[in-house]
Amino acid sequence: MIRYLARRLVSLALTLLIASVIIFLALEVVPGDPASVMLGVNAQPETVQALREELGLNVSKPMRYFNWVSGMLVGDFGTSYTYRTPISEMIADRMVISFPLALYALLLSTLIAFPAGIIAATKRGSLSDLSIMGMTQLGVAIPNFWFAMILVIIFAINLQWFSAGGFPGWEAGAFAGIKALTLPAIALALPQASILARVMRSSLLDTLGEDFIRTARAKGLSARQALWRHALRNAMIPVLTIIGLQFSFLLAGAIIIENIFFLPGLGRLIFQAITQRDLIVVESVVMLLVFAVVAVTFLVDIAYAVVDPRLRHRLQ
Repeated sequence: MIRYLARRLVSLALTLLIASVIIFLALEVVPGDPASVMLGVNAQPETVQALREELGLNVSKPMRYFNWVSGMLVGDFGTSYTYRTPISEMIADRMVISFPLALYALLLSTLIAFPAGIIAATKRGSLSDLSIMGMTQLGVAIPNFWFAMILVIIFAINLQWFSAGGFPGWEAGAFAGIKALTLPAIALALPQASILARVMRSSLLDTLGEDFIRTARAKGLSARQALWRHALRNAMIPVLTIIGLQFSFLLAGAIIIENIFFLPGLGRLIFQAITQRDLIVVESVVMLLVFAVVAVTFLVDIAYAVVDPRLRHRLQ
């Protein structure tokens, strides 16, 4: 198990190194100079050059990459070109919104998908199965931004149960914060719950057809006992993979939803930084999100060994 963890940690470090090089090179070749964009088209060349020196853009690209990576290793993501504030503070201010939103959406997705997938698998071919699969197909097909606007029209404008956007801050109370994140979380959770329910159904059907399930039934276990004691646990491997990928997507892919609901999260920060050519912010936030994806994948790999005893034996 220790050797397995060591190999996974080495793989994680190499993935982050390669990702940092790709992110830096991809953004450095984007046309446009941040200093020129900030000062406007009528700025004097001397002024632009002075700002480039102030922002550290006059050094070579290898040196800029080294400074960027070495700073991130000690928690220093640099300073925003536009706002002239430490990027680590900007990320921290927005993570208190994006992280709870991703967790909230993932919780809703899981609470919807698990019962739906189990019911569809255990009642294969029935009206319940067909209805659930039809609803999941609809959930996958509907864009989450369109669903978000429908939620705003129904629950914010017509019923006035929730606000149409904005975030009051956690200092206003946990209930106020959770209430502000409810509609965005539902909009994010719908397509993810649909995908997860379909994966749960497919994996559980495959597991229920295995020989060890028939053996368990032959030894006297009821269908319900065989499901909860054996089938469900063995069907969790692909489901855990999807859950890990979904959390990463919910953390990084909420740009449109955060803009619809005017939530000052990481997604909106990336959008604003791109439009303002604040490349150091884009690089740092994207790198942070890559780290989140890789870290979640690593935790999912560890969860495999916890859920499936066969994997634990292979690692010993």
